[in-house]
Amino acid sequence: MAARLKAGGFTDADMQIIVPPGGPKKGNLVARLKGSGAKKPLLLLAHLDVVEAKREDWERDPFKLIEETGYFYARGASDDKSMAAAFVANMIRMKREGFVPNRDIILVLTADEETIPSQFSGVEYLLKNHRNLVDAALALNEGGSGLIDKNGKYLYHGIQAGEKVFQTYRLEVTNPGGHSARPSRDNAIYHLADGLSRLGKFDFPFKLNEITRVYFERASDLESGQVAADMKAILRDPPDPQALARLGNVPPYNALFRTTCVATMLDAGHATNALPQRARGVVNCRILPGESVDEVQKTLVRVMADDKIKITPDGIAVLSPPPPLTAEIMKPVEAISAQMWPGIPVVPTMLVAATDGRFLNNVGIPTYGISGMFRDLDGGGIHGLNERIRAKSLYDGHEFLYRLVKALGS
Repeated sequence: MAARLKAGGFTDADMQIIVPPGGPKKGNLVARLKGSGAKKPLLLLAHLDVVEAKREDWERDPFKLIEETGYFYARGASDDKSMAAAFVANMIRMKREGFVPNRDIILVLTADEETIPSQFSGVEYLLKNHRNLVDAALALNEGGSGLIDKNGKYLYHGIQAGEKVFQTYRLEVTNPGGHSARPSRDNAIYHLADGLSRLGKFDFPFKLNEITRVYFERASDLESGQVAADMKAILRDPPDPQALARLGNVPPYNALFRTTCVATMLDAGHATNALPQRARGVVNCRILPGESVDEVQKTLVRVMADDKIKITPDGIAVLSPPPPLTAEIMKPVEAISAQMWPGIPVVPTMLVAATDGRFLNNVGIPTYGISGMFRDLDGGGIHGLNERIRAKSLYDGHEFLYRLVKALGS
């Protein structure tokens, strides 16, 4: 990326590659398009690392970019190399145009966003050790995208403000074990399995915040039939329980209006002919902003209802207040969206996953997920098999981000 920027007109003084001690392959790139300084800088954030992918499971090589049937396929095609590529291309485009913004525009490309917890998180390292290089008035990041239905119809353009809190818990049951020919009901695997089964049947309470309430208000006008009626019904006080139950069966909606905790890993036993001396599991929670992480752990203890299951937090949750949807960000987003996709509404969203935006928000840099890239209903295989992005969506997002950055710098 640095080589491309240099070929596009940036000097060595305009950019730095910053590698943390002990992480030779965990480099971060910071590049700056100088402005007049009338306003505090705008930060463009994207991560370069990707989730692991097993070649044998994919239909195509996940680490080779392949264009096919109108899509780009590759691990990272959506998350987040598309945005990183668009930002770099636009920095070069603006440099060649001789654009002098009213504020510096800082491009930050980082390592280890997908590794949680990580000792080489690029954003954390830069904020701690090079804050002067990345300090900004606001930031654009991944996390927001448009949505396309199964018929190719554009539904809405999303702007993400706020995200759920990521917290993993490790579960463990220990037991003296013994010979499998003399089984006991006091079995470490059974204790853990029963506790997880109880958790699987449990729902955390329903709760809407400012962003998710607006989301369902606007989304209800885009839907039809029972789904639209149910969205309106959960906005009432109290919400309609039957509507809540129906929407709760739809994972994307359920994740928006309640904290979720789900079993993701299991490991137990040490021999086929021995009773298990240890059973371990991992539960990953995505906690609604403003809810107590400690209370979530107490809820896990209560729901699993087994003193033999030891529950330990894995890492420290990073709480992050959602940034305000001010006119400074909403006005250009809505204006450019109307130019590029007439009649398609801009809908505020809360991300149910996690991004590096939480670190920026916590140090007072309001960070918004906005890309101009529209995704299919299934999310394009992000973190899964055969990850993809529509070629048109990539090019549209490239143009949208160009216009948005210029608007915010003019």
